[in-house]
Amino acid sequence: MSTSRRTPFLAAAGLVLVLAACGDGAVQVPVTQPDAATRRLCEGLRLPEKLHGQQRRDTSPSSPLTAAWGSPPIALRCGVPRPATLHPTSQLVTINRIDWFGQPVDRPVTFTAVARQAYVEVTVPPKYNPAGDVLIELGPLIEATIPQKPEGQI
Repeated sequence: MSTSRRTPFLAAAGLVLVLAACGDGAVQVPVTQPDAATRRLCEGLRLPEKLHGQQRRDTSPSSPLTAAWGSPPIALRCGVPRPATLHPTSQLVTINRIDWFGQPVDRPVTFTAVARQAYVEVTVPPKYNPAGDVLIELGPLIEATIPQKPEGQI
């Protein structure tokens, strides 16, 4: 990936993860249906009990491919499809060796870790700005579990 595509801000609009819970109950996070190899990678992702100082919450439906923390919830989905608006010239943000594609440019922002053998999507409500702090915490976990794609593939 060329450095010119990695910028601090986001350029594309797209799908926003719908989060239906703001209280202490289970957070509604749609479950993905990845292929078996992607599912195995995602199931190996060891996520923390606390993220950005927020306690982990149950998700509904319950799945090893989803997680949520705090209220309003920060939500994670592993094994999502490649974002439809992601192109070779898309603006990416690189944080600690993980390339992130952010969409939409308004709030909440959904970031997808790209150039990995499984896409990991993280939706960060405005309460947790700067959202990059959340991505900094998740980056080492993704890097340790989900291998990179061959050079130049996003």
